[in-house]
Amino acid sequence: MIDITLKNFEAELIKGSAQVPTLLDIWAPWCGPCKTLGPLLEKLEVAYAGRFRLAKLNADEQPDIAGQLSQMFGVRSIPFCVMFRDGQPVDGFVGALPEAEIRKFLDKHVPSADEMAAEEEVQQAEELLAEGDTDSAIQKLADALELNPANDNARYDYLRALLLDGRTEPARAALEPVRDQVIPNPRFVACQLWLDAYDSAANGRSEEELAAAVAANKRDFDARYALAQRHFAARRFTAAMDELLEIIMRDKAWNDELARRTFVAILEVMSKPPAPPKPEAAAAKGTLEIAGRIATTPTDPVVDSYRRKLSMSLF
Repeated sequence: MIDITLKNFEAELIKGSAQVPTLLDIWAPWCGPCKTLGPLLEKLEVAYAGRFRLAKLNADEQPDIAGQLSQMFGVRSIPFCVMFRDGQPVDGFVGALPEAEIRKFLDKHVPSADEMAAEEEVQQAEELLAEGDTDSAIQKLADALELNPANDNARYDYLRALLLDGRTEPARAALEPVRDQVIPNPRFVACQLWLDAYDSAANGRSEEELAAAVAANKRDFDARYALAQRHFAARRFTAAMDELLEIIMRDKAWNDELARRTFVAILEVMSKPPAPPKPEAAAAKGTLEIAGRIATTPTDPVVDSYRRKLSMSLF
């Protein structure tokens, strides 16, 4: 449990809720129901074992924060509890609710024990990948996915690690449950196109034959696309995009825009995940910003350059 003030609001509530869902209890010493609710929330924080953090804010001592949140939710009484996730206030409740109702509220917003364990596995896998221990990282990601099959981030990280290592069969199996999503996830679409590239490289013409065909006829798009797929399968991403650009510049609509879609897929697998907000992005001292900032993707000059090339070729 932490006490929130204007000084630590940004660090503990906005940035802190990006790591762990945080329930803010707005109370006052003179409030009778607050004295009932407070100990119950503290008990639940212990019972949920790290699945959420409890933060408390004395409305008399911090009227600016309490006032903004009350205005935002249209609430004029306390106790008033607000759930923060990913730096944003997402839901709340008013009054000293019974324990069963508070648990129901919490369960809508906090991860399950399996989800928490899966996230820990993913974090450990990222560290192992950074250290070059691909085998251990892949095992960690497989464990995370087994704990929480609905974790799309873990599934994509697992797929990407497998495909970077050339392990197509386990990647194919991992992709199968999400292959026919009603709203396709661009990252899984990218993985499917990557698998297609592996298949083409394994069963198609040799790289030398394809290069000769392209040299003989620059509009042999089938050969040029197959050559791009060979580069994609070999993780020569920029070489693959160079070939795809040649198709796009000559015929944007070729084969139902397959060249463009594959180009976008390669950009996807090259892109880094969003980074958390940096400390220097905090609100100026003495001011209050309730909503957190959206995480941004780190700049990769190669990816940025090829995004511009694609844009120029399309427009």
